[in-house]
Amino acid sequence: MSNTNNTSDAQHSRHDPERTEDLTADDRPGPMQVLRHARTQLAELTGMAAETVSSFEQTEDGWSLEVEVLELARVPDTMSLMASYQVDLDPDGQLTGYRRVRRYERGRADAHRPGGR
Repeated sequence: MSNTNNTSDAQHSRHDPERTEDLTADDRPGPMQVLRHARTQLAELTGMAAETVSSFEQTEDGWSLEVEVLELARVPDTMSLMASYQVDLDPDGQLTGYRRVRRYERGRADAHRPGGR
């Protein structure tokens, strides 16, 4: 056995910690990669940056998220207009659809809604 082969094998067997966290056993994106990619895709489509992900679940068809975005900045900040978007992604994390499900002022609390919605 040569030293070169051992080095090469070691390099191929090494795991990138971020890649391991982001991919599942079948090379599908993991939850963290799906979250990051969904936020990026929604921002590109709407022109509004995602502030938080308030709901996240894996479904039979892929992934479903509820993402909070700043729609209109106001002064004071508590009067800024926020929106929740339902975002659907396929199993590979590609956005397949989105829709705004509510708008609200940042400083206003909603009446109790089941599931945080």
